[in-house]
Amino acid sequence: MIKLFFPLLGTLLLCTTSSIAQDSLWTSKRPDGHAPISVMGDHIHKKGGFMFSYRYMTMSMKGTISSSSRISDEAIYSNYMVSPQTMQMAMHMIGAMYAPSDNLTLVVMANYRSSFMDLKTKMGINFSTTSDGFGDVLLASLYSIFNRNHQSLHTNIGISIPVGGINQRDATPMAVKSPLAYAMQLGSGTFDPFMGATYLRQWASYSMGIQSTYRFRLGNNSKNYSLGNRFVFVGWGAIKASDYLSFSTSINYFNVDKIKGEDPDLNQMMMPLFNTVNSGRSQLDLGIGANVLFSDETLKNLRLAAEVKLPIAQDVTGIQMKNKVSVTIGIQYALAHH
Repeated sequence: MIKLFFPLLGTLLLCTTSSIAQDSLWTSKRPDGHAPISVMGDHIHKKGGFMFSYRYMTMSMKGTISSSSRISDEAIYSNYMVSPQTMQMAMHMIGAMYAPSDNLTLVVMANYRSSFMDLKTKMGINFSTTSDGFGDVLLASLYSIFNRNHQSLHTNIGISIPVGGINQRDATPMAVKSPLAYAMQLGSGTFDPFMGATYLRQWASYSMGIQSTYRFRLGNNSKNYSLGNRFVFVGWGAIKASDYLSFSTSINYFNVDKIKGEDPDLNQMMMPLFNTVNSGRSQLDLGIGANVLFSDETLKNLRLAAEVKLPIAQDVTGIQMKNKVSVTIGIQYALAHH
């Protein structure tokens, strides 16, 4: 239960010593007025405001680790028949934000994802598996607590709707339609509420932000398991290089609990990623990004952004793949008040 309250409590405590003025509002009408592009739900809109966004995110994994140490294929083969080699995941995300009032902004986000994994059997046979399709749909509300003295605080509350499939299969040396690992599925299969908060602060030439969220799963899915609860904390700082360009750096931490239950179609002795003993991880990433805000009348309120995140520490439970790098690029376009 402590994790459920930490996202809100930690951020609120950060703001208790802030001086409050009535006439100076935090604004998104700056190149550093948005968080790094990988951060969702980072700002609210004025009444009547719309924003549409598209993001493309790709993440790569290579090799396997136990705790935080490299583990060889030979060590894996002592308990499993197959060892994962590499994995590439790509996601297209389309989102929309609308503000029915100055204090409330509504968010909807859909995604289409594809995953590709290379594997190697104990007998030395190399093969690959793929999955692709629509993922879960996110619905959220952002409610403003205050916006004064170049500071802003809002809550992030929402739910993930289980649209993504959890019965992805592909041809392998073992069968024509073999079930794929948990990481290759398109969704969670459960309704996943989340809560959190976002704090923003601006100065003349730079800005910063903090966001923390906690997502938990409601029951088991149709395959008799539920993914682990997920806690995320991200802090970022950005410098305004010009009226249209800013650069950012961020620290991203997440912790995912172990999977509860198990998919009865997965043979846990086949490979580590089929065994829920090998689930749950924590990771710390360093991010570098840039935002471009167009000021020309024909492109006004259009933004382009990119961010690269590299793991600087990761600790897994059991045997899992090692994350290498993630890249997010995106475009955002605001209408009406922003």
